[in-house]
Amino acid sequence: MNRTIYILFIFLLGFLTFGVAKAEGESEKLVYKFDIKQEITRATWRQTQQAFEAADTLGADVFLIHMNTYGGTVLDADSIRTKIMQSPIPVYVFIDNNAASAGALISIACDSIYMRPGGSIGAATVVNQTGQAMPDKYQSYMRSTMRATAESHGRDTLITGNDTIVKWRRDPKIAEAMVDQSVYIEGLIDTGKVLTFTPVEAMEHGFCEGIAENIPEVLKQVGIEEYKIVEYELTWIERIIGFLVHPMVSGLLIMAIIGGIYFEMQTPGIGFPLGVAILAAVLYFAPLYLEGLAEHWEIIVFIIGLILIAVEIFVLPGFGVAGILGVLFVFVGLVLSLIENVVFDFEPVNTEKLGVAIMTVVVGIMGGFILSLYLGKKLFTSHSGPFKNLALNTVQDIKEGYLNVDASFVALKGKTGTAQTVLRPGGKVLIDGEVYDAITEAGFIDRGEDIVVLKVGTAQLYVDRPEG
Repeated sequence: MNRTIYILFIFLLGFLTFGVAKAEGESEKLVYKFDIKQEITRATWRQTQQAFEAADTLGADVFLIHMNTYGGTVLDADSIRTKIMQSPIPVYVFIDNNAASAGALISIACDSIYMRPGGSIGAATVVNQTGQAMPDKYQSYMRSTMRATAESHGRDTLITGNDTIVKWRRDPKIAEAMVDQSVYIEGLIDTGKVLTFTPVEAMEHGFCEGIAENIPEVLKQVGIEEYKIVEYELTWIERIIGFLVHPMVSGLLIMAIIGGIYFEMQTPGIGFPLGVAILAAVLYFAPLYLEGLAEHWEIIVFIIGLILIAVEIFVLPGFGVAGILGVLFVFVGLVLSLIENVVFDFEPVNTEKLGVAIMTVVVGIMGGFILSLYLGKKLFTSHSGPFKNLALNTVQDIKEGYLNVDASFVALKGKTGTAQTVLRPGGKVLIDGEVYDAITEAGFIDRGEDIVVLKVGTAQLYVDRPEG
């Protein structure tokens, strides 16, 4: 009996010791997963920064990128590449089918690459959105970046007998061949072709550490048995930005900008409509700026356009050069903020996206004018409109003793004076030391020319050059 108890005690002690050792040796790892399954843009770079900050805050043991992309902007991919190489947390990537172009650059920067069967990595030639290769200055930058990224993984030293072989872990020349079709590597790639690897080829040449069907298989190959996965989720700000940059929403915001300006001109003072226009402009440009579409100078062009329109309306009555330039500047600012041009270099711009941008702005502006005219009647002139008291709807009939022209205005008929501003045809005139609004029937009268009042309207003088 005592012997049986002793054996059970030894067995229990051994089991507990084994369990403690296993728990100490296989503690649960925290894996932070971040998806790159779309075109790589400024938004991807911004989200990457947020993901790394979150992983660092949580104390993650592994940062895992789940990738399936055909590429994107080189500058944003380069920023992500730098972030990965500077990360104190090991970064692994699971290529779930595609890691092309900018996706290949990001993948090569990671500590380990794992690929799904049937996947591919490579084809990193810089192209525009129509698929045509960009000039060599872009290719040169990408070639050097790919080489430097491969070199960052260092070399392995192999000793075979009396021979010492130093071999790159990821060959820089192979990385360059993914960009430059002129690179020749014997037995691997001929000139005239851009290199793209299958999973087996990538493993053979050091650009893949393993082939896996899913994330659990990747972690198993890494040597992680016990783990917890935390996935990156879009913040509410990112969701709002994604909503606001939709072409339909952009069109509605343009309508609000135009409508707000129109209603502000119809009401006295500065009030609610102008606030709506300013808010709509902020909501239009801010997300586009964060997405890397709207640049500082494009926003400035839009603001200058508004200023020129205001000058034409309030300082130079009529519609001349300032008004035309103002409308043009506003239109150009709105359109350019929707496309990925580099200043006035439109080579990277897809014609289709340019067309969508122009249509969005045209429809938004036209819709804003039409809606403003319609709502203007409903809101201000209608007897049941909520802002009916802001507009004068009563009629002062002549039969009731009202005169449509002030008596002092009637006395101005036949008087002479000078043009205070250019009249084309509207402007201001100076008569007997007083300034009046006037319209010329001559089509154009320059500033300083003599004028004579032909007839008088409601708070308006009709003038012409004196005869002789």
